[in-house]
Amino acid sequence: MLEEKWSCLKSGTDIRGCAVEGVEGEPVNLTLEICETITQAFVLWLSGKTNKAPDELVVSVGRDSRISGPAIAGVVEGALSGCGVTVLSCGLASTPSMFMTTVDLDCDGAVQITASHHPFNRNGLKFFTREGGLESEDITDLLEISQRLSELFAKGEHGDLPVGKRGEIRPTNYMTDYCARLREEIKKGVDADDYDHPLKGFKIAVDAGNGAGGFYADKVLEPLGADVSGSRYLDPDGMFPNHVPNPENADAMKSICEAVLTSGSDLGVIFDTDVDRGGAVDSKGNEINRNRLVAVAAAIALEGNEGGTIVTDSITSDGLKEFIEKDLGGKHHRFKRGYKNVINEAIRLNQEGINCPLAIETSGHAAMRENYFLDDGAYLCTKIIIKAAQLRREGKTLEDFTAGLKEALEEREVRYKIKEHDFRAYGESVIDKLNEYAKSQDGWTLADDSREGVRVSLDKDHGNGWFLLRLSVHDPIMPLNIESNDKGGADVILAQMTKFIETCDKLAL
Repeated sequence: MLEEKWSCLKSGTDIRGCAVEGVEGEPVNLTLEICETITQAFVLWLSGKTNKAPDELVVSVGRDSRISGPAIAGVVEGALSGCGVTVLSCGLASTPSMFMTTVDLDCDGAVQITASHHPFNRNGLKFFTREGGLESEDITDLLEISQRLSELFAKGEHGDLPVGKRGEIRPTNYMTDYCARLREEIKKGVDADDYDHPLKGFKIAVDAGNGAGGFYADKVLEPLGADVSGSRYLDPDGMFPNHVPNPENADAMKSICEAVLTSGSDLGVIFDTDVDRGGAVDSKGNEINRNRLVAVAAAIALEGNEGGTIVTDSITSDGLKEFIEKDLGGKHHRFKRGYKNVINEAIRLNQEGINCPLAIETSGHAAMRENYFLDDGAYLCTKIIIKAAQLRREGKTLEDFTAGLKEALEEREVRYKIKEHDFRAYGESVIDKLNEYAKSQDGWTLADDSREGVRVSLDKDHGNGWFLLRLSVHDPIMPLNIESNDKGGADVILAQMTKFIETCDKLAL
């Protein structure tokens, strides 16, 4: 059984915690000592998985821009080296690039130091092998090994941990290769007369939010001829002084919209801190985000994959399903929240012989089969830029590309806290109860493709839209997502759901 000291650091498929002081009520629990022990546990875990001795392993290490990154990177690299592992020290890097070191540099594993879009005081560790990111159960295994090592260390023992032979720490500028790969993707995709400058005459604003994504403007787009003068917040600053680097954040999206409009750019792109998520903005300052982002990515992915299946998370809209299936001729497979859930479902479908070229979450996590099913915000934006350049040659725009997408007039999310120790069991009982309740309500129709929680469509007299109540992937929370095609319809739907929620005594706003 994991002690709280270790279990509190698990966040799905990542390790996350508070790494520095500065936020009241959030003491440091991801200490340098803990980072060292977890890294040592990764060495033992990876050695067992690859059947290689630690001194035969090669592991890359990168980090995003947050302020605790350099110190944690030093500890992680030292812990790896102390076990005999050869370390490729990649410095400031994107999370997707760290996975790609297992492909291009033949690394046995990779460690990215990041807490994604979370505040400056938090940080974490994300691990990769050649098969992709570690699964939730792998993280549990790592923490169990870490706890066991910690107990041994307290007794002055080291167990199976190798000692005495240090591995080389080799500075490696892999981001140069990664950027070159993205540039080649754009050159081939656009196939312009000026092959080496396919974005000449194209103005693109990049908002990196002071995360790790600033490279995309001057290392990917500008060498291809793009005008990136409208870009902002490209310099890494782990205090994130301008806005949270997060395409789901309203201030962040407002920033890139303003950047596009004030600079007269043809397109804008925005990344989260470690660049595994991306979003975009068209020339009129309209967000290509959430359902619109899924629609654009699906349209791109289904080119050459006619009739293919697009896997999304559970909260995508009815209009998106209609767009994918009627306008694009594809199939829409709604699954669960959690980017790893969506990716794994797409991989499973392909293994069953179902043509599935894309897994995408409305948060901006998008993974294409052609790109190792890696959720890579820079790769997604690269594909969007290629399509924008192709359309421009035809006298069209991205707005034309998704003109058939019907979007809801109103949307809302309400989060209910579960006041019960065994929150998962209680949440599942609420879902069972709502499933039965919905069958007796006038104007309610249970969705026939729901794979998470309870999704209900409501007719014109009962809100003209839909809702989904589900259990959070990690937390004692039940989010309620609502969309309506009528003004005021979200309130109508919420009022009906409130009557049900009031019968659940362990739920509270």
